[in-house]
Amino acid sequence: MSRRFTFFATCAPGLEAVLHGEIRALRLARPERQVGGVRFEGSLAEAWRANLELRTAIRVLLRLARFPARDGDELHRAVAAVDWSEHLGPDGTLAVDAQTSESRLDHSRYVEQRVKDAIVDRLRREHGRRPAVHRDDPDLRVHLHLWRDRATLSLDTSGASLHKRGWRVDQGRAPLAETLAAGIVLLAGWDRRAPLLDPFCGSGTILVEAALFAAQIAPGLFRARFGFERWPGHDAAACAALREELRRRAVPLPRGRLRGADLDPARIEGARRNAAAAGVEAAIELAVGDAAQFAPRRGWNAWVVTNPPYGERIGEEDELLPLYRELGARLRERCAGYRVAIFSGNPRLARALALEPIARHPLTNGALACELLRYEIPAVVAT
Repeated sequence: MSRRFTFFATCAPGLEAVLHGEIRALRLARPERQVGGVRFEGSLAEAWRANLELRTAIRVLLRLARFPARDGDELHRAVAAVDWSEHLGPDGTLAVDAQTSESRLDHSRYVEQRVKDAIVDRLRREHGRRPAVHRDDPDLRVHLHLWRDRATLSLDTSGASLHKRGWRVDQGRAPLAETLAAGIVLLAGWDRRAPLLDPFCGSGTILVEAALFAAQIAPGLFRARFGFERWPGHDAAACAALREELRRRAVPLPRGRLRGADLDPARIEGARRNAAAAGVEAAIELAVGDAAQFAPRRGWNAWVVTNPPYGERIGEEDELLPLYRELGARLRERCAGYRVAIFSGNPRLARALALEPIARHPLTNGALACELLRYEIPAVVAT
């Protein structure tokens, strides 16, 4: 457990700075922000903590080796040089994921096949048996990143993507990934004390992630299992003790600190189920409501953090323009002193708010380029 490794926590584009801040807050060693994530150093136990506590990370990769891979044979030799018995038994299962860019080996499926062959060839040679491939639920997930003929070989400590928290029981329509919703809350700068309002709450992803953040509930506590828990020699007792430590850290939230509304009653019911599954239903008030009639309490100095629809299909944009104009008017008239963060994938609709952002944070939602737009609504000055 005292052995030190190099890790790379991946995240959605645009969230690298947020993830870097999270890793620094956990006091993990030598964090370094890079494209697509943050590098850090530590023990396996610190990788457990990263998986359990990081809100914006998608995966935590443990670096095994770096080497040139100009062709398939060179790749096979380098991967086969690793002592795979330390990580996987001959009767286990594995899966290989590969990414390649600007390299002579430019087909990721071929790269995955050669990496897999090298691993099973080495284990068969040593044990007379070979592990099987299981794409969906392997004992060991191996990752290879190839850039300009230089390979980085890693083990995926997370297993399934960390956005799969385990609390979501209702999917809703096109919900935000939990990791992206958490990133939106953190980028918004919410102080965890003022009320947080979401007038387009859908299935409640932003509200639930905000509640977990405010209650200091580690997002990984809902997960049944991580990848590292299936590795040889895993210390299950120590990991269980860490989980219990994190559970004890949670703090109760006052009722109604977070409030959400949606025009669709089915979405509100789904949000209630999700909040209950996450154990934060008491902190979230939900109601059926039209965002065009958004009328929060004046003088509340709250945060509005929301993800309105932004019209991905032809014709939807024009239909949504009146909604955005009315929402902007409501924010100006009713929300003096409020801080507002709106996640948008449509610049034309965002302009219809007629508000001037104080900051723009480029993000992505799947393959769609988006922005988190932050506003401060001027406070009314008494005369």
